[in-house]
Amino acid sequence: MAMTVEERWRQFFRWGPHGLLALATILAAAAADQIMDRTEMATTAVLVVAALALQLGWDARQRRVGAAEPDPTASADGGGADPTVRAVDAAATGPSVSATGEQAGLVPGAPGTASLCYFVLRTALAFALAWFNPFFSVYACIGFFDAVQLLPLRFARAGLLCTAVTMAGAQSGGLPPASLVGWFVFGGLFTLNACLAVVFSHLGTKEAEKAAERAATITELARTNARLEQALDENAALQAQLLLQAREAGVADERRRLAAEIHDTLAQGLAGIIAQLQVVTATPDQELARTHVQRAADLARHSLGEARRSVQNLSPVALEHDTLPEALRKTVADWAERTGITARFTVTGTEEPLHDEVAATLLRIAQEALANAERHSGASRAGVTLSYMGDEVTLDVRDDGRGFDPGAVPARTGGGGFGLDGMRARAERLTGAVALETGPGEGTAISARVPLVHHG
Repeated sequence: MAMTVEERWRQFFRWGPHGLLALATILAAAAADQIMDRTEMATTAVLVVAALALQLGWDARQRRVGAAEPDPTASADGGGADPTVRAVDAAATGPSVSATGEQAGLVPGAPGTASLCYFVLRTALAFALAWFNPFFSVYACIGFFDAVQLLPLRFARAGLLCTAVTMAGAQSGGLPPASLVGWFVFGGLFTLNACLAVVFSHLGTKEAEKAAERAATITELARTNARLEQALDENAALQAQLLLQAREAGVADERRRLAAEIHDTLAQGLAGIIAQLQVVTATPDQELARTHVQRAADLARHSLGEARRSVQNLSPVALEHDTLPEALRKTVADWAERTGITARFTVTGTEEPLHDEVAATLLRIAQEALANAERHSGASRAGVTLSYMGDEVTLDVRDDGRGFDPGAVPARTGGGGFGLDGMRARAERLTGAVALETGPGEGTAISARVPLVHHG
């Protein structure tokens, strides 16, 4: 896998001083005979060993601190948080940015007292080495890269200026300058190095502020998205709970409906049958007995029809083997054949499987709407449309009958079915609704919509 920029900077801060010290030593050794005497060579060798020892000691401390420090991108719960949120949180809360534009915190344990001491000692050794041999400025230039990483913010600029002194001295031919012209050259080179260091440091700081703002924005967006997902999950759970409660309420309502229908139809029919049979047993008149027996038979047939209607209203037989569109198509065809009214059924949208309760509710609404059209509208044509519309399903039943005034709808009666109020109650159990459009001489249109709950 490709190495990230941050990982490359970490490797540079760890191995860069070693490589630059080795390169500077090779270059200085090659030119030692021309610019150094034996005493300076011996002193330089001791300083190189000291610099190497300092670097090895710092590396050992970095490994210890790096092993002890937790991963800044890991969450407190052991990494269970979203990786994107962890990354943007780390970017938003991390330290400042160096002159190179990279995020600080790339050196374990820095900035701090230990890193301050390390930078001061390394800068002093580099200055001393460059004093004896200008080629050691190659080693000293590392201070331009890691001063912001190693030093607290209030000391970072001073560290850059100290590095600029070493670099200007080496570039001007060594310290101290041998003449007045040499001092002018040193001053100009120092100014150039210092300005470059300060300018790049300032640009890096501004870039750091922008990066922090972007990271904070990303973090807030990630948290907002997390809260939105949580709200959506809670909403889905609430909707499921509401549907469950609606189903339970529907069952209770259906029980009450069935009890009322038994009381109003079957119980009264049975009572009437008993009364007719009592008359038959009490009269010697054969003609009168036959009349009452016929009345009892009529009541029995009527009660049987009511019983069948109640059972069908509780569990639609039409949906036992057919989907809702197929059941509606057959219902409309049978209704048209029985009534002689021209009727057409249409399906729009992509057909999807529906929950049994949704299908039963829409079928019952369609049956009641067609029954109302047959009894009251005087229509010559009717149309039924089932529409799948993304997150809801809609049923429209319309006719070209005489229509009526919606404000003058009579109250429900014992023999009048459940009517418009019943349709609305059925739809509302599934968090749906029924709308009515009609007027005298304008026909009637009933539209029922319910959430599209899949069969499961």
